[in-house]
Amino acid sequence: MKVLLVILGVLLVLVAGVEVGLRLLFGLGKPPIYIADEQIGYLLAPNQKTTRMGNRIAINDYSMRSDEITPERSPSTLRVLLLGDSIVNGGWWTDQDQTLSALLAAQLAPFKPQKEFEQIEVLNASANSWGPRNELAYLQRFGTFNAQAVVLVINTDDLFATAPTSIPVGRDRNYPSHRPPLALIEAISRFLPYESVPEMAAVRAEGGDRVGFNLDAIDQVYKLSKQAGAEFLLVMTPLLREIGEKGPRDYEIKARNRLIGLTQDQQIPYIDCLPIFNNQPTPESLYRDHIHLSPQGNQQVSDVIARSLHYQLSVTSYNY
Repeated sequence: MKVLLVILGVLLVLVAGVEVGLRLLFGLGKPPIYIADEQIGYLLAPNQKTTRMGNRIAINDYSMRSDEITPERSPSTLRVLLLGDSIVNGGWWTDQDQTLSALLAAQLAPFKPQKEFEQIEVLNASANSWGPRNELAYLQRFGTFNAQAVVLVINTDDLFATAPTSIPVGRDRNYPSHRPPLALIEAISRFLPYESVPEMAAVRAEGGDRVGFNLDAIDQVYKLSKQAGAEFLLVMTPLLREIGEKGPRDYEIKARNRLIGLTQDQQIPYIDCLPIFNNQPTPESLYRDHIHLSPQGNQQVSDVIARSLHYQLSVTSYNY
């Protein structure tokens, strides 16, 4: 009996040690939490902070990966609203200070806006796997927060994104609705084969002109931004496999051409990062995987956005 108690005690100590280690070293047991939303599909739950793999994640009252803000911009603030998916959000693999929004704020600092305003805010309204229709729904819900500029960052896959849905929330391990009781439970779940929520098959099978639906959403984001008095910029980042001689696939070229047609017809300021990335000596260094950008990639894109905004806001003479 004593031997069993000793063994049990040793096991409990080992489990406790592993639990503490998983929490302190990897941030397991405290994943970012999502909430379902009928129109937007899902949002990061407001007012949460965590650390994952040593990277800090902070979500403010408006489900942004940003510091706390006031809904009304102060006259002394230059404010940019950045909309996007996981590329903008940065996910668990990016520290709060290395997100696209944080780098953009730093990139804007040397430009003239710093002389006109006391501070620069780049608001990060984003979530993993959002598409243009999610981003439009967010803008319709919350508005532009009096930003002088709105930047929508999409990638090639976003042209084929499905309609907003809340199905994954609380059912897909990548969209938890609550924290697990133990870090060990989360660690074990990560080693299990990934299983998509069965109902997502119907979502992914969305019919109709999906590219057209997303182009319409982009157009609406543009028009809502202009109606609010904000400058607008659309930025496209390519998939890693699009870079080089092979380039985009035929169906992607068709969708990209339709996007170009929209930007030309509506005179939407548009930057395609594909030729920019193609001109880099080692374009693979701009990526951490097939779609998400590395710190170097984030730096490259933030620099491109900053230069464009500098021009756009200079043309309007900062008359806000």
